[in-house]
Amino acid sequence: MTEILSQQNAPIYEALEKFRRMRIVPFDVPGHKRGRGNPELVELLGNKCVGIDVNSMKPLDNLCHPVSIIKEAERLAANAFGAAHAFLMVGGTTSAVQSMILSCCKKGDKIIMPRNVHRSVINALVLCGAKPVYVNPDVDNHLGISLGMKVEQIKNAIYDNPDAVAILVNNPTYYGICSDLRTITEIAHKYGMKVLVDEAHGTHFYFGDSLPVSAMAAGADMSSVSMHKSGGSLTQSSLLLTGPNVNPGYVRQIINLTQTTSGSYLLLSSLDISRRNLALYGKKSFAKLTELAEYARGEINKIGGYYAFSKEMINSSSIFDFDTTKLSVHTLDIGLAGIEVYDILRDEYDIQIEFGDLGNILAYLSIGDRKQDVERLVSALADIKRRYRKDKTGMLSQEYISPTIVMTPQESFYSEKESLPIKETKGRICSEFVMCYPPGIPILAPGEEITDKIIDYILYAKEKGCSLTGPEDEKIERLNVLKERKMNGNMVFG
Repeated sequence: MTEILSQQNAPIYEALEKFRRMRIVPFDVPGHKRGRGNPELVELLGNKCVGIDVNSMKPLDNLCHPVSIIKEAERLAANAFGAAHAFLMVGGTTSAVQSMILSCCKKGDKIIMPRNVHRSVINALVLCGAKPVYVNPDVDNHLGISLGMKVEQIKNAIYDNPDAVAILVNNPTYYGICSDLRTITEIAHKYGMKVLVDEAHGTHFYFGDSLPVSAMAAGADMSSVSMHKSGGSLTQSSLLLTGPNVNPGYVRQIINLTQTTSGSYLLLSSLDISRRNLALYGKKSFAKLTELAEYARGEINKIGGYYAFSKEMINSSSIFDFDTTKLSVHTLDIGLAGIEVYDILRDEYDIQIEFGDLGNILAYLSIGDRKQDVERLVSALADIKRRYRKDKTGMLSQEYISPTIVMTPQESFYSEKESLPIKETKGRICSEFVMCYPPGIPILAPGEEITDKIIDYILYAKEKGCSLTGPEDEKIERLNVLKERKMNGNMVFG
């Protein structure tokens, strides 16, 4: 029987308000002592904010082992999102993603996943030693973006790897593309595999009648949800949701391996308040947001030269559904890389969008956006086309390059390595990450062979101004690769 809970309640927020009125003298951490020791911080954030930046104590519960208000907030979140259990996460969705994988996989286990995952997924494989079985997604050659996982690809991966313990699905991708999550989950469960969903960009799926299916509604076992993206909470706050066939006590132990023992009550209260807001008003808010996104898409497409893509791309296979709140816009047909449009919008029009890659931009719309802001964006894009349009000949577009996997991420990351200039790394095995951030999908990950195509992509992305991260060399001029040596006449690595 489903428990009836009042979504009007916000137990962490209410406890903090009560605590603030008590005017308790602090002889505990944090050392700023409600801001008295750091007046500049108070000037920046305000008395009320700094005054509730407090440490765990009995009246405020403990994130590592909640028994009162945090436990109640988790029960409310689980109820609102249709999960068996919800964990409040203060290490971002990175922490939630890694906790999902570490809860299901140990050294040597296989996990089926697309290669266009966020770096947090591969980081988790470095930590636990699991072996990825990559399902290389199709690529839209015009847009240069990777698509969703096909059901047939999943079936083939399961057939070839019946000993895999889990399947991880990106749903939606950064660009709004969704896979057939219900069918994938049914197939995985038939073969005794857990389904983990990186749902970082799908918080709103739980509160929209016309939006793609959410992970919990599709029967997935675990899902990581970025409340701070489309849910309105503070940056770095997230949720980890689990289904009925997952042991929440064990998941808590896994979370506590890496998550801080000093959970921020600013982040926790923001999750609590945002959950209440979504539970009470989310469907109405996201219905308005969907209308706003469709309006923006229509106006941008009227400009000409740009392509704000949407549900017309659905093919019931690699694009099973589309998140219409995602305002993804292809820019190459006006002769500008997405990252160039991104920079121009910020530097000349005071408009900060989410990211630009080599062929597209993403303007992230959520519950805080207004029509007049969208109109300003549309006007700026029209002006950029008029002022900067050029011939697109010779421009690269592809966001995703299928890698050649030589070793597991853990084996290569911890192997003996050497640093080489990027142009001298062809044919070598990379031992670190290279990615544009955002979106944080690795161009190269540990254990993958470096090819001419990848080298050209990295150099081109640098030239166009992409924010490249990952390598030890902060200038991204050198890469760490595995050392090569001969043993009994054969080449070995590490």
